[in-house]
Amino acid sequence: MAKINGNEIKPNMVIEYNGSVWRAMKCMSVKPGKGGAFNQVEMRNLFNGSKANERFRANESVERVRLEQKDYQYLFDAGEAYAFMDQETFEQIEIQKDFIGDDGAFLQDGMTVVIEMYEETPIGVSLPDQVILTIEETEPVVKGQTAANSFKPATCDNGVRITVPPFVGVGERVIVQTSDRTYLKRAD
Repeated sequence: MAKINGNEIKPNMVIEYNGSVWRAMKCMSVKPGKGGAFNQVEMRNLFNGSKANERFRANESVERVRLEQKDYQYLFDAGEAYAFMDQETFEQIEIQKDFIGDDGAFLQDGMTVVIEMYEETPIGVSLPDQVILTIEETEPVVKGQTAANSFKPATCDNGVRITVPPFVGVGERVIVQTSDRTYLKRAD
């Protein structure tokens, strides 16, 4: 770990502060009329998810944490957790479903994900940017409804609800952005 000044904290940086590990979400440099400048940092605790707003002055120093990022392969749903395998050592780990949250719906057999580790403890799971899903349910095409910006609701084979253009029908494979659950294009 390296020490950095409080005014060097940037968004997505991971720091050790008050005995815990935090990820900076938003940073704003403030130069008040009176007194010294400071960095207003909104951060989230990587272990319990709590949020904090802190002021760091330039003369304060904090420890910058380097996270280990490794590729893991998704294996299966293990009830209350998801099972992953390290692609180098073939060692398996389980991560609780509530830790991954709603993004767990995008996990597919054999999918490669990046797991961030802090001292052998998983603190983050990054899914691929895009996945291919099959449309299971949507409204039928209405003839003449071809406006470029009109969308209709659809349910994918993993249960995720998205909006798709009117020309997409049941059984079609589509590419979906995992970060915001938006339709990108047809997969075929």
